[in-house]
Amino acid sequence: MSLLDTLRGGLVVSCQPVDDGPMDRPEIVAAMALAAVAGGAAGLRIEGIDNLRAVRPHVTVPIIGIVKRDLEVSPVRITPLIADARGLVAAGADIVAYDATIRPRPDAAEAILEAIRDGRALAMADCATAEDGRRALAAGAAVLGTTLSGYTAETAGRGDGVDLELIRAFRELGGFVMAEGRVNTPELAASAIRAGADAVTVGTALTRLELVTGWFEAAVAKAAGRA
Repeated sequence: MSLLDTLRGGLVVSCQPVDDGPMDRPEIVAAMALAAVAGGAAGLRIEGIDNLRAVRPHVTVPIIGIVKRDLEVSPVRITPLIADARGLVAAGADIVAYDATIRPRPDAAEAILEAIRDGRALAMADCATAEDGRRALAAGAAVLGTTLSGYTAETAGRGDGVDLELIRAFRELGGFVMAEGRVNTPELAASAIRAGADAVTVGTALTRLELVTGWFEAAVAKAAGRA
């Protein structure tokens, strides 16, 4: 069975705690990863080299690795450097995700993709549009993700839920389709599969306790007349 076959029809859990929050420690990320696998996750998405190194020895499921950076010279945050891609491969990522939009960046998306493939890992293109996916697939990306839909100037305001239209567009392009971004309920995850996604990544709703607590607190406050 191929690596992608192990993910097909499955859930990927993105174990990314709130930056600088109380859970933002490699050992806690590793515990999150183990809990996710125990719950049935077919794969994991892990941010940061240190976190990846903490998780890799404890799980056998595929890991999608990323590095997030806040750069002054570019709006691109997800694996913006060739060095990031190489570091993730060296740390044990099976798949490396990178920003596949056409926005300006210090290292070209094509060069990052080449570095991933040179390291014998699969490349996941985090996309905002169908054209991003078309370009990435032609360049050799194995996975097309809807990750950045709604998070670029071009796609701002696309809605609160998962981008089902983009999933359908990627399905027509071919390749492995990963639904990601604003998948906040089991019902949305199921709708992504029905729209044609091969797998679904869920992050905030499972691993960012501060944010999910805020959702419930706001609902309780409104019902109690405090908001």
